[in-house]
Amino acid sequence: MGAIIPLSFSILLLLAVSIPSLASKDCDFPAIFNLGASNSDTGGLSASFTPVPWPYGISYFHMQAGRYSDGRLIIDFIANSFGLPFIHPYLDSIRANFSHGANFATAGSTIRRPNTTIFQSGSSPSSPFSLDVQSGQFNQFKKRSQLAYNREGVFKELLPKGDFFSRALYTFDIGQNDISTDDFLNMTADQVSAALTDILDKFAAVLKDVYEQGGRSFWIHNTGPLGCLAFVLDPRNFTKDQLDQVGCAIPLNELAQNFNKRLNQTVVQLRKDLPLAAFTYVDVYSAKYNLFKQPEKYGFEHPLMVCCGTGGKYNFNRNARCGDFIVVNGTKTIVGACKDPSARIIWDGVHYTDAANEWVFKEIADGAFSDPPIPLRMACHKEINPSTT
Repeated sequence: MGAIIPLSFSILLLLAVSIPSLASKDCDFPAIFNLGASNSDTGGLSASFTPVPWPYGISYFHMQAGRYSDGRLIIDFIANSFGLPFIHPYLDSIRANFSHGANFATAGSTIRRPNTTIFQSGSSPSSPFSLDVQSGQFNQFKKRSQLAYNREGVFKELLPKGDFFSRALYTFDIGQNDISTDDFLNMTADQVSAALTDILDKFAAVLKDVYEQGGRSFWIHNTGPLGCLAFVLDPRNFTKDQLDQVGCAIPLNELAQNFNKRLNQTVVQLRKDLPLAAFTYVDVYSAKYNLFKQPEKYGFEHPLMVCCGTGGKYNFNRNARCGDFIVVNGTKTIVGACKDPSARIIWDGVHYTDAANEWVFKEIADGAFSDPPIPLRMACHKEINPSTT
């Protein structure tokens, strides 16, 4: 005969299962480790190659800060929401402080290793720091940081404690560069499917490796609406029926949605393969697209127009990008920012403004765009009834 469970305990157990708020509490994330591309690069590529130029950083930092925006990125708002400082780039050795995490993201990064180098890719450079390389850097960082930390001295102030690696939040924002190439638009449906399978198999392999290193809380962004970016709209001649009511390119947004659907399926499988981890899939696409649909409602204007750019329908010229020097009427000048960046969504044709990033963060932080639908502050918890769709 089984043990008798006290009635009072049974009632508490029932309440805890039926009311998630009683079963879960805010997570105490002491650190954040981020892997990704330019949407979450806080200075990695700038430290490794040519620094991102002025007027990047003009609105918040009032100086070049290594970010591809006029100010903060979503990862900055995530860190601050936990009372943590901005996460320092792993590749930047100046003023390095990794006591509360490290950022391995670099602009131009892809999930799959690129076929070209940053010196061969022209106006759309590929970073050599693909996701598997970033994963390797994280593994090395974990080992070497603990060797140094145990020596005490200054290292205890600059490096994370050993238990931070299992208690940290692991954030991922990557994949846009893998699918934004012209190759994808020329593929058949079967070829796209095969390419996405390969990309997401590699993505899953990295998350499993991070899990083996102790990671247990994963916050994963899908990719945004590609078809709303001037960088991909400007050089292509889309027909009227290929543009939606906002003016975004339907084929490119459908490609992003296809990637996101497959990414979500990959996360569902990861939950099964790694049952001790908490995986939160965040639909950044929908949050961002809402801005393009109703910009005035949220305090923005000219949704497809670039703030820092020059010329053309979208104030964008890929041969005269934000921060480039150009000659106008015989005078050398810089491609600068619009009068009020806080009223624009897109900063440079690819990346979002500080104001738009802050708006998107506030939208996704409460769990309204997440699967499971739990807020960022509770991302260490697994959902009670995992999604299988």
